[in-house]
Amino acid sequence: MASNDPALYPPIEPYRHGWLDVGDGNLVYWEECGNPRGKPALFLHGGPGSGSNAGMRRYFDPAAYRVVLFDQRNCGRSTPHASDPATDLTSNTTGNLLADIEQLREHLGIERWLVFGGSWGSVLGLVYAERFPQRVSEMVLMALATGRRVETDLLTRGLGALFPEAWERFCDMLPEAQRDGDLADAYHRLLSDPDPAVRDRAARRWCEWEDAIVPTAPGPNPRFDDPAFRMAFARLVTHYWRHGSWLEEGEVLQNAGRLEGIPGILVQGSLDLGNLVGTPWELAHAWPGSELVLIDEAGHGASDPGMAEALVGATDRLAARA
Repeated sequence: MASNDPALYPPIEPYRHGWLDVGDGNLVYWEECGNPRGKPALFLHGGPGSGSNAGMRRYFDPAAYRVVLFDQRNCGRSTPHASDPATDLTSNTTGNLLADIEQLREHLGIERWLVFGGSWGSVLGLVYAERFPQRVSEMVLMALATGRRVETDLLTRGLGALFPEAWERFCDMLPEAQRDGDLADAYHRLLSDPDPAVRDRAARRWCEWEDAIVPTAPGPNPRFDDPAFRMAFARLVTHYWRHGSWLEEGEVLQNAGRLEGIPGILVQGSLDLGNLVGTPWELAHAWPGSELVLIDEAGHGASDPGMAEALVGATDRLAARA
């Protein structure tokens, strides 16, 4: 997320934080920032596996919002961490993340909240709102995705023709026979290899490819320099994608009618390569009353030109809504 954009609110620190026991041996980190009596808002980070960070607090007016951030299972400050090869990811599913969100909402005594999410966070937010519409007051989403296989296939295979050198490097650990299969599944096996050198190389290759397919980014993602971050990130992304994110193909778009009555502002970079499968327009068409805002010269990142201004503008517009 952008950190030096003047459109963002000044940095703030949490006034309360903790770890919530969500079962299965998992402790989920959460924090609250801003105004304890303000409008509740939940920030859903991307990845899966990116974790939350201080910059995510800055998309909300701290005088108007009670902002809740949390690190989804096995990433960020939540434990156990996916960077440890001994950490079992079996209980890390979309259904369990939704249950974690509901348990956190109840723990904090919140009736309804605005949901803000980007990339994977937009998928999780949409599924949450479709299954618990009575708990969502409004939504602000960016870097739009709906969890369809066509979207993850584009990101793992379809963009290979646009970035041939990076694609060849991405595939150089895979036998020819595996290059035509599920690449997330093939990488998940590499990331589970008993040899730590194989696991580390696979995590590097996955994260290098993630960087390559976001050409509007100002440079390599600095978080990928951290061995623990890149291992957890690669393990969790491949874990979700190989399972189709535990969603029926196309279910988010098919169920978007359930979002009618929930105001939604969809902020999307016109150069986001995910646009190649039409997700922003399909979602806006399927969601009655949503508003699609396209930002020229911006791609998938919140730090791209114009993105922070649009996102802060969206939360400002919704702040006064009862």
